[in-house]
Amino acid sequence: MQKFNTLQSTAVPLAIEDVDTDQIIPARFLKATSREGFGENLFRDWRFHNDNPHNPVTDFVLNHSIYKGEILVAGKNFGCGSSREHAAWALVDYGFRVVISSFFADIFKGNALNNGLLPLQVSPDLLHRIFTGLETHPDLLLDIDLEAQTLTIPSLEVKETFQIDPYKKMCLIKGYDDIDFLLEMRPNIEAFEKSQIRF
Repeated sequence: MQKFNTLQSTAVPLAIEDVDTDQIIPARFLKATSREGFGENLFRDWRFHNDNPHNPVTDFVLNHSIYKGEILVAGKNFGCGSSREHAAWALVDYGFRVVISSFFADIFKGNALNNGLLPLQVSPDLLHRIFTGLETHPDLLLDIDLEAQTLTIPSLEVKETFQIDPYKKMCLIKGYDDIDFLLEMRPNIEAFEKSQIRF
């Protein structure tokens, strides 16, 4: 996975609540087993009329050239529904590294962290301020410092801390998945095993 320490980016506002994983990546696109290529079908049924990629829904935010960036700002209860890991794959493959919301479904949150995507939870009030700021200033810059666990938005005079599991934080910073972490621990594991041998 890509290492994550700090990120400064503009953002894409998706002011819709209860976005479920079938809306993030429809079930008909789950046949592949590798993580690549899912981004082109992210929010497929919202992005295109009649499933036709040549007929975009002009008022859907991902089809607006005015909004871009590596941060998706989403409404409350993002990632609800089925537990498909493909939802995180699609967001990462599209180019998002962070999703900001006031609440995440637990399974989606775990899948995101396991795939290098930071689910950054903020208060409902701050989420509203971010949406309002993006509506007025589409080029609004957000600064995320994972080591310090801070979200800073200078033009809104915002600096907030956020919570993250310490183990998952370490994995994101190092670009590790669970297997990478175990491989790093291999010398310690082997040393422990040798210490347990009794002749």
